[in-house]
Amino acid sequence: MSKVVLITGGSSGIGKSIGEFLLGKNFKVYGTSRDPDNYKDSLFPILKLDVKNNETIKNTVRSIIEAEGRLDVVINNAGAGITGPIEEIPEEEIKANFNTNFFGPINVIKAVLPQMRLQNSGLIINVTSIAGYMGLPYRGIYSASKGALELLTEAFRMELKAFNIHMTNVAPGDFATNIAAGRFHAPVYDDSPYRKPYGKTLELMNTHVESGSDPDIMAKAVYKIITTKNPKGHYKVGEFMQKFSIVLKRILPDKVYEKMLMMHYKL
Repeated sequence: MSKVVLITGGSSGIGKSIGEFLLGKNFKVYGTSRDPDNYKDSLFPILKLDVKNNETIKNTVRSIIEAEGRLDVVINNAGAGITGPIEEIPEEEIKANFNTNFFGPINVIKAVLPQMRLQNSGLIINVTSIAGYMGLPYRGIYSASKGALELLTEAFRMELKAFNIHMTNVAPGDFATNIAAGRFHAPVYDDSPYRKPYGKTLELMNTHVESGSDPDIMAKAVYKIITTKNPKGHYKVGEFMQKFSIVLKRILPDKVYEKMLMMHYKL
């Protein structure tokens, strides 16, 4: 029997690559989008779901279970970028980012757990970010929302073991996707004390995304996780130095690591 997979944000970028790769491996794949009518040429069904709207989450999960009778793998991939000096990012944008990157995945998890408990099986993969392992300048809110999801998963894993439900994080580095286009950018104000350093950092971040790795690398990594009998809690996928930066954070003194980051961002 083909495993049934739900991928939030499965209409483009990493989510689309994962979906198409799993489809080629004989999985039954469902993706989601806030505007599924824009993706009628998708190779797998795209259902309406907005992670900031709990009713759409419940409705979509219910429709998949009614159609398939089960739900084996859920990939919390929907996410949003946000940049800017923390002082200058409007509070509503900070809350909106956490609603997408943190509270949204929580509500998706809550919606699928009853079915997975009924099956006595299931796997939930939360797509976080290497940025979630460190507080990055002018990406502090994004780092915080993804870091929160990383820690949430650690707690969830222990709570779900009795039900044979597995949960893991996969943290990508920079991949060539359209995330920069959908990211909230705090404006670079002419009279801002952060104008020069934020402007330079923003250019550097956009360059990293544009020259990022092929999303198919993430698709293969997710497939490997799905086919692993007992997945571990954390996976990192990206360029060597991106993954090694996490190791350096563990072993270097705080001030040394902070200086290294500031040199990287030319601050």
